[in-house]
Amino acid sequence: MIKAPILPAGSHQIDVVDMHTAGEPLRIVVDGYPPLTGDTILAKRRDAMENHDHLRRILMLEPRGHAEMYGAIVTEPCDPRADAAVLFMHNSGYSTMCGHATIALGRYLIDQAIVPKVEPKTDFVLECPCGPVSVSTEITGGRAATVSFESIPCFADRIGATTQVPGIGALTYDIGFGGAYYAIFPASEIGVSLATAPMDDLHRAACAIICHLRETISIQHPDDDDLAFLYGAIITDEGAALRGGRTRNLCVFGDGQVDRSPTGSGISARIAVDAAKGSIKVSDEREFAGLTNQSFVGKFLREKSDGIIVGVSGTSFYTGKSSFVVEANDPLGEGFGSIERLSDFS
Repeated sequence: MIKAPILPAGSHQIDVVDMHTAGEPLRIVVDGYPPLTGDTILAKRRDAMENHDHLRRILMLEPRGHAEMYGAIVTEPCDPRADAAVLFMHNSGYSTMCGHATIALGRYLIDQAIVPKVEPKTDFVLECPCGPVSVSTEITGGRAATVSFESIPCFADRIGATTQVPGIGALTYDIGFGGAYYAIFPASEIGVSLATAPMDDLHRAACAIICHLRETISIQHPDDDDLAFLYGAIITDEGAALRGGRTRNLCVFGDGQVDRSPTGSGISARIAVDAAKGSIKVSDEREFAGLTNQSFVGKFLREKSDGIIVGVSGTSFYTGKSSFVVEANDPLGEGFGSIERLSDFS
């Protein structure tokens, strides 16, 4: 009989549950992370960044994570309307909104009875760094199934902006806010087809554009400076979104991570941009596919004075659970980063 392993003295253990949504991973911290301090979710985010970032590195970076890992820290909400709160983390830091993670948490929080299950549909509010998000989870056969969420107010920040990107040339792009800011442009703007271009070419172009825009443009969020930064770039296919129906995109975010999913907050930003252009109207919905060709559905739900509300739905699945160990004398205990990231394009 195999006995449970005896951990070395002085080692630190972190327990996690892993899920994926349309192929994009989510590592949810279960135990081994200290309580976060702060009167707001953004204050807790700063606490995580300033005082506990080594735990992010342990879980996201190699050898326990990988270049495209994504994670979630479930914490007590500060907003009295919320049933739970979350911080999103990835290979290079902390994001303000994440749709694929919200879809996964819509299942996980119910399965773990953190949010009480109500059949046939469980509604709750998840406090995210960008604001409170309404989540609705279908319950089928007693189990959580399809998850939908309503975005915070989303809007177009720039439409038809132009720039000259070193090594690429002239670029016309839009910027949309869907809980995070994205530069959005069709693949034809970089002289390729999304369907046929090599992934390495798409990735390098997106990284170069993100790096260039972060250095040359200023973003101001109307409510909070902590949200005022360009999170990533979304390369779209040609014309499918304007015709309705199914459209594909590739999202590169953070320090060059490639999202396998259609990107929930990116869908919200895309719909906000299309609404500003007049190419989508209230109650229209579209199917968005990402790198794995698995889809989310995005819907223009309603207008508000400070933006539009977008609905996004999808499904998520469990992939495992782990107990990670960090020995005190491990020189790579806090992880090491990927070789090719945005710093290579600056």
